[in-house]
Amino acid sequence: MSLSDLFISHALAADPAPTQSAGVVESLMFMAPLILLFYFLIVRPQQKRNKEQRLMVESLQKGDEVATIGGVIGTVTRVGDVYVNVEVADGVTMIMHKTAVQTVLPKGTIKSI
Repeated sequence: MSLSDLFISHALAADPAPTQSAGVVESLMFMAPLILLFYFLIVRPQQKRNKEQRLMVESLQKGDEVATIGGVIGTVTRVGDVYVNVEVADGVTMIMHKTAVQTVLPKGTIKSI
């Protein structure tokens, strides 16, 4: 038996490679903080903004001064279930979807413009 046969037989009889379960645990430990960071920096603030927008739209009432997503500024003259009438000039009323209202402006904003 030669020296090279001795090394080759030991190499073939070596212990099997360890399982990769430790790698899975390590990758989960790395990914969990990233997922939490993503949630707290992106998802949660967006949910908060959506809730505030929904509450603002639900609380619209006649006489509110509003600005729409399209930049139209006017006074609410009628509020329906889905639509709202906004007077943009004397005698000029636009019917808009409630979700098009972006902001409720402080009273007197239109007169100051």
